[in-house]
Amino acid sequence: MDFKGPLQTLRAGRCHPLGLLDDYSRFALALEACPNQSTPTVQARLQSIFARYGLPRCILCDNGGPWGCVQSSSRYTELGVWLLRLGVDIRHGRPFHPQTQGKEERFHGTLQVELLNQTLPWLDLAHCQAGFDHFRQSYNLVRPHQGLHYAVPASRYQPSARCLPLTLAAIDYLSSDQVRIVKSKGEVTFRNQFFYIGRAFVGLPIAFRQAHSPDTYDVFFSWKWLGFADLACGQKIKYRYHSIYLDPLPI
Repeated sequence: MDFKGPLQTLRAGRCHPLGLLDDYSRFALALEACPNQSTPTVQARLQSIFARYGLPRCILCDNGGPWGCVQSSSRYTELGVWLLRLGVDIRHGRPFHPQTQGKEERFHGTLQVELLNQTLPWLDLAHCQAGFDHFRQSYNLVRPHQGLHYAVPASRYQPSARCLPLTLAAIDYLSSDQVRIVKSKGEVTFRNQFFYIGRAFVGLPIAFRQAHSPDTYDVFFSWKWLGFADLACGQKIKYRYHSIYLDPLPI
């Protein structure tokens, strides 16, 4: 999932093309003409996509907004937390390494060559969306792909069997977990110490689960392991695609 560089329209300001590509088949689930890159805009588009194609297991994206923040001590945003509550993991490429999302970058390159470079000035978002829809249909159903042995993406794509729920499920934990509600500045208090979790989790429950030693706890949000908290000393939490900090501060 990624935004391509914005297009200037004659009547409606900028258009921000949002692409969502299936990693296995290269099938373009969406190419949306968005008026901005805000969380409400992206979330609304994703809801529509998930309602049609089902929920993915994971989404790979870069470190930009609204799904990431490269300089934050907690890389989770409101959009990322919403995805986690749907059971969708979110992973980020290495900062300043767009090749991590190589298939999405290639998709955007094809879009540039086959549509954007061949089009007269865009009038408005509706004009952009009509062009995007025509390109996506050709990309999925007509255009052969070398990486698919010259098959078309639609011949390889299968929608997800996981349906978008009508409402977000309640967040449940084990009876042995020690649950804390994230406060207004993104922190929780546990065993007389502050731990910064992230502002995206404000008002939501976080669980501390006993780990391998009395002073070490795994930290969970719903099903997602966020890291571990060492009560004896601040611990940097290493992740596959990023790191956050759960630093205890004395009260």
